[in-house]
Amino acid sequence: MLLVNPLARPDGLRRFGVTVTKRIGNAVARNRMKRRLRALAREILPAQGIAGADHVLIGRENGIERNFALLRQELEAALSRVAAGKGDPPRRPSTKGKPKGRGK
Repeated sequence: MLLVNPLARPDGLRRFGVTVTKRIGNAVARNRMKRRLRALAREILPAQGIAGADHVLIGRENGIERNFALLRQELEAALSRVAAGKGDPPRRPSTKGKPKGRGK
């Protein structure tokens, strides 16, 4: 089965974006996480990325301390799941308590 993304770029370029939330840490920690994610994207996406797709890498907690080789393996596994048409496995619920509400 071939999945065609109607929003895919006709020129086949593989673009990427990186985002890291403030919950990760201070600016130094967030920038380090972004540098690591950009390095992974530049290394892996040209060969294994989805042609014509926009890839968004989201920095999660513990990503700074995580082994770079492990991050590489996880990104490669995620890209292979996407190429196979499978979704991401569910994430574990947060153990930090209730999310903070807005207002009042």
